[in-house]
Amino acid sequence: MVSAGQAALNWSYTPEQISAAGDKYVSGKKELLDKIAALPLDQATFENVLQPLGQHENDTTGELMVITFFQHTSPDKALRDASTEVEKRLQEFEIECAMREDVYKVVDAVYQRTDRAALAPEDRRLLEKTHLDFRRNGLALPKDKQEQLKALHKRLADLSIQFARNVNEADTEVTFTKDELLGMPDDFLAGRETKEVDGQTQYVVTTKYPDLFPILTLAKREATRQRLQYAYDTRCKENIGLLEEAIRVRQESATLLGYPDHASFVLEEKMAKSPTRVNEFLTELRGKLLPLGHDEIAKFIAYQREVKDALGEPLSGAGTIYSWDYRFYMNQVKEREFEVDDEAVKQYFPMERVTQGMLEIYQTVLGLKFTEAKDANVWQEDVQLYEVWDKASGDFVGHFYLDLFPRKGKYNHAACFPIRAGSRLADGTYTTPVNAMVANFSKPTPNAPSLLKHDEVTTYFHELGHVMHGLCSQTKWARFHGTNTENDFVEAPSQMLENWCWEPEVLKGLSGHYETGKPIPEELLNRLVKSKNVCAGLSNLRQLFFGLFDLKVHSKPADGSDQKVDVISLWRSMRQDVTLIKDGQDDKETWPAAGFGHIMGGYDAGYYGYMWSQVFSADMFYSRFKVEGVMNPKTGHDYRYEILKPGGSRDGMEHLKAFLGREPKIDPFLKSLGLN
Repeated sequence: MVSAGQAALNWSYTPEQISAAGDKYVSGKKELLDKIAALPLDQATFENVLQPLGQHENDTTGELMVITFFQHTSPDKALRDASTEVEKRLQEFEIECAMREDVYKVVDAVYQRTDRAALAPEDRRLLEKTHLDFRRNGLALPKDKQEQLKALHKRLADLSIQFARNVNEADTEVTFTKDELLGMPDDFLAGRETKEVDGQTQYVVTTKYPDLFPILTLAKREATRQRLQYAYDTRCKENIGLLEEAIRVRQESATLLGYPDHASFVLEEKMAKSPTRVNEFLTELRGKLLPLGHDEIAKFIAYQREVKDALGEPLSGAGTIYSWDYRFYMNQVKEREFEVDDEAVKQYFPMERVTQGMLEIYQTVLGLKFTEAKDANVWQEDVQLYEVWDKASGDFVGHFYLDLFPRKGKYNHAACFPIRAGSRLADGTYTTPVNAMVANFSKPTPNAPSLLKHDEVTTYFHELGHVMHGLCSQTKWARFHGTNTENDFVEAPSQMLENWCWEPEVLKGLSGHYETGKPIPEELLNRLVKSKNVCAGLSNLRQLFFGLFDLKVHSKPADGSDQKVDVISLWRSMRQDVTLIKDGQDDKETWPAAGFGHIMGGYDAGYYGYMWSQVFSADMFYSRFKVEGVMNPKTGHDYRYEILKPGGSRDGMEHLKAFLGREPKIDPFLKSLGLN
């Protein structure tokens, strides 16, 4: 029997109930903070200050995550709007809480008077992090400066929510004739909406990923790719103004707090520690990758001439690789040099088989058991719910949801959302974690199930890795649960797991042709695995560009000036300089940064973390799993208990040293890119 703390969640909310739940949280936390603030400073202790603060978060985080999750996935616009509105109110309230000087004085008294070394490690971390949060929120500043900082934080919250809403609701459509879609497979066109335009039947294509990526990869006519890329790069121009304002507000906030720039403020709490260290890291990698990138561009240009000759198209613009060419010519290299046809590969990866295979891998490696819960209460009929049990002890571990297909108004990328943290409740029971994986894989058609390309299989495995991090984590305090680690460590566990998607035996187990059930043929499999580092130079330079752009806009210029950032022109110049690929034609203005959600969604001055954590993920995989066996339950046990279980209850570097038995090294990362 599943206890109350382990029960699945309730999704039968009305907009009014979402709003009321937000109100209840606000009044409850305000009452608690008022009570703490009234304590005489000489009576403040960990037990009557930090313990109640941590316990309140443990007891309320589940419902908060649910009501703010509706905005990303609910098919009901009224629920999405109510969820967005309540999150905005909650963010404003949390800013007020974080700026309460009366509460800070009590926490500071505990911090100064407590023998911190005598506290349990996770309790000590709660005290130190809570105290540091208050200081970083400006509580050491004079009152007028505190008010100024509070207003800046509120403005940032508004800007972030509006930016995300604009991206989610940007449903740009473009229509193409069948000839313009030359190269697109039948299953892309099957069941697709059509319109009559100038007496011709044209197919409706959106700028959402399930339409965008296939066309940029497969459509032979450059004009088609260019038109769709242009539509994608000219979405929600208002976001440029929001982003530029956010950059200014962040700089102003950092200056108030005594930091030279926003990047210095952010990186203080990361593994990297300083903008200088991050810039050195990214610049060193760029230097190692540029020669490889130039070789790959030369290859693209050679293929560009061949493709245009075959189509009888003029060579105008030939010799330059644009943003709409990148995926197409990368695919040409894969197909011609490795003969890896994504369309042929995906026939062997139907969604149902891949899901079953992935769950089997995670069960084996992590010592878990998954059971699908039938007739579950979910927010959309095609969402699946799984119960998770520990294989050895039989103990209940938690739940996870899979919401895998696109629909109107839904979050339009792939991500894991923690919906309930595992933590200790006030009555002493342990509430189990709940996570959701949200994605936008192509829907089944009348003739075939949903079929996944290899990169989609990798994305699926990666995001499920975040789900497992949430499920396997066990912490006393919700604050430190699961993926609540340093932001430049958080991707490492899932990035490491992507390596499974390049292991021949693993891929055989995940595959089964959607018509015959046969595994992927050996020859096709070998070509696919060999293609792992195809265009590794350009693809990693692309990631370096995002990291360098993010660092640049959040760092003060070397001369110390307060120069205004022109996001559109900086993006264009940096992209060509770092990635070797032009952003667009000079006579057409585009603004791709308007869709760069990471920079407004918590990764500001932190995008470098994707590559930073790759260093650690490569070390974990090549130093342990590759040596001891990728399906080795003993290695998986160590990984579960040293990397996943602690969550953020200790530093990520401590996780790594415990799992590796030494300090992490950079060499395996460079080798994983094919570099010596």
